[in-house]
Amino acid sequence: MSLTDVLDVVSAVLLLAGALLTLIAAIGLLRFPDLLTRMHSATKPQVLGLLLVVLGLALRLRDPSATALLALVAVFQMVTSPVASHMAGRASYRAGQVRDDLLVADELSEALPRLKENRGAP
Repeated sequence: MSLTDVLDVVSAVLLLAGALLTLIAAIGLLRFPDLLTRMHSATKPQVLGLLLVVLGLALRLRDPSATALLALVAVFQMVTSPVASHMAGRASYRAGQVRDDLLVADELSEALPRLKENRGAP
């Protein structure tokens, strides 16, 4: 077996693992009961699945320009996904769309009344 064959097999394994994680994330979006657990499913396994797919593609293509473009995709995904998820979760908490009975710890409840009191202030 040559190095090219080994890289192709590793690439196929990474692509399948990334696709499987993405499928698990999609199933989690449908099955989880509340917004916060759905957001967890939409960000963590989805980002890891995308990173595995990107790594598999980089090993399969073996082109420096394609690898650089795939690295940019991975970096932007890792930068934007946690920030977007955090902002959506915080906005939904403020809007009252989070089920309190499913929360284990509610660390935002202490800060939330202060935010509501300061909204009317100039």
